[in-house]
Amino acid sequence: MSALWLPAPLHRRIEASVRAMLQPQGSAPESFESPAWEQALVPPDSVSWQLFKNPTALFIGGVAAVILELAEPRVRTGVWEHTTFRERPVERLQRTALAAMMTVYGPRSRTEAMIASVVRRHEHIAGVTPAGEPYRASDPTLLRWVHATAAFGIAEATHAYVRPLARRERDRLYAEGRTAARLYGADGAPTSQDELDHFLAAMQRRLEPSDIVFDFLRILRHAPALPATARPLQGLLIRAAVDITPPWVRTRLGLDESHGLRSWQRPVVIALAQASDRLVMTSSPAVQACRRLGLPDDFLYDRSAPSPENARGPG
Repeated sequence: MSALWLPAPLHRRIEASVRAMLQPQGSAPESFESPAWEQALVPPDSVSWQLFKNPTALFIGGVAAVILELAEPRVRTGVWEHTTFRERPVERLQRTALAAMMTVYGPRSRTEAMIASVVRRHEHIAGVTPAGEPYRASDPTLLRWVHATAAFGIAEATHAYVRPLARRERDRLYAEGRTAARLYGADGAPTSQDELDHFLAAMQRRLEPSDIVFDFLRILRHAPALPATARPLQGLLIRAAVDITPPWVRTRLGLDESHGLRSWQRPVVIALAQASDRLVMTSSPAVQACRRLGLPDDFLYDRSAPSPENARGPG
């Protein structure tokens, strides 16, 4: 895998578009370049660092994760009644994407502080589903589901549209999420593909259809989630996300073939996702995190790059 370098004007436009996806309105830009030498929750030679650098796979995987989350009635009610998605969907998506980037690439001290803030907010979120079932956002079972669906989304998006993921890579990806899961309160979250498969099977009886799933997809299709230059691709990426959810989930939710990719659209998504995996963007969290650890900008794009053992910092 080699880095992709585009003509400067085009590169700048693409980089600005990706940067906007991670910048909630009214918030100061988050720098991943400091403090120098501070490690993240996972190391730079991890599978997580390789996969999360791809903005196309991140978008597709994130949408797939939300579809799965909304299939669980307690999570669905909590998200729909206690978040700003319906009123400010773009801001909500940006904050979620930024949190994912911090969890993978952020300096550990700031990441732990961010997660602690989320945990404190969860402590005050509770309610009852329309069917009369109580829920708490701090419920470890629900946190495990949210954590597992996020990891599932990026793994499946990469496997379907970027490159095949070997079993050992999947196992490493899920194991690398153990620290973040513990900090979020999702103790017992899957740490291997086998554990994830068993968890999905155990959750089958909990998942159910809801009009809210279709509301989510409709809102997302019309929201300016991507910058204007990339907006024509937004519908394709949403369809790509539907396609990577498990077939039995799609059947249960009523997501038929009309919600997925057409045959001619799949090669377009693959080409975009593969190009995104090679494009070095200096303002991306992945590249900034590499700089923080003394690694070259193309470390995650060039397999001949120096070993991350050289990124331990002075002393």
